[in-house]
Amino acid sequence: MQIQEVFDLIKDDIGKMEEGFKKNLNSDVYLVSKVGEYILKSGGKRFRPMILLLSARLCDYNGDRHIPLAGVVEFIHTATLLHDDVVDNANLRRGSASANTVWGDGASILVGDYLLSKAFSLAVMHGDMRILKVLSNTTTRMAEGEVLQLLKHSDAGTTEKEYLDVVTNKTAVLISAAAQVPAILKETSLEKEVALASFGMGLGIAYQLMDDCLDYVSTDEDLGKSVGNDLRDGKVTMPLIQASKKATDAERALIKDAIESEDITDERLQEIIGIIKKYGGIEYTINRARAYIEGSKKALDIFEPDIYRAALLAVAEFVIERTY
Repeated sequence: MQIQEVFDLIKDDIGKMEEGFKKNLNSDVYLVSKVGEYILKSGGKRFRPMILLLSARLCDYNGDRHIPLAGVVEFIHTATLLHDDVVDNANLRRGSASANTVWGDGASILVGDYLLSKAFSLAVMHGDMRILKVLSNTTTRMAEGEVLQLLKHSDAGTTEKEYLDVVTNKTAVLISAAAQVPAILKETSLEKEVALASFGMGLGIAYQLMDDCLDYVSTDEDLGKSVGNDLRDGKVTMPLIQASKKATDAERALIKDAIESEDITDERLQEIIGIIKKYGGIEYTINRARAYIEGSKKALDIFEPDIYRAALLAVAEFVIERTY
């Protein structure tokens, strides 16, 4: 199954979620509505809502609460992007000027706070205590991941374990929650709920690992942001960690200098990319991502084969194969 076929399966649900997203971004406060409208028009892959909506189909959920809850996970995700761009001093998001560039850091932080508050307001309306517990634990771990990433900023000694801790908390837990919530809605067996949460967790880790690779091998147009942005921001990701393990002392010194530099030149960036390629940092990271994807796919074995399980398996493959 191709990824477009997957989108086609749930396009009606996505459309309903988008309508709810637009409605819930309305506010009497002009700036909230304006920034919200800008975010909505900027698009995005809606990857997390897609996982929730497909999981709901897989669980044979027949209600309608999965639609607003898909919006909840997208609200949470969008809020973290607004905050991230401020922390990272980012200028671009999805190929357009980031919200903090257009309206300033203060507006981005406060609208991000609004989206988080709105997300939990919707979760109270459409969820239950178990769903609220999953979402609250998720956002707590995401905040911890953000702080841990900040602590490891420009740290050339970052270990693979430390990095995976950041990835798990900052990115994967929300995708895991998106997969798990429909199982709670449907009141499936605990085994199926755990399986979906496990699927989402492995998928989320692999998703971020592939982002790490794309940051070094894609074009600016593909990414919608500058290539090598992680290194420029002082973020030590998996390809760089692996290269550092095998590099010579002189090469490690070069890497350390680049990570700690406040203004890395294009020439130096290409040198670092050369070191990463020399020691197979990209291939190593892709192989790690592939291992997580295989584990995720296996977690779905508890479900009977149907078109929705096939769709989730196709999404897992897409994570490895994507170029943007």
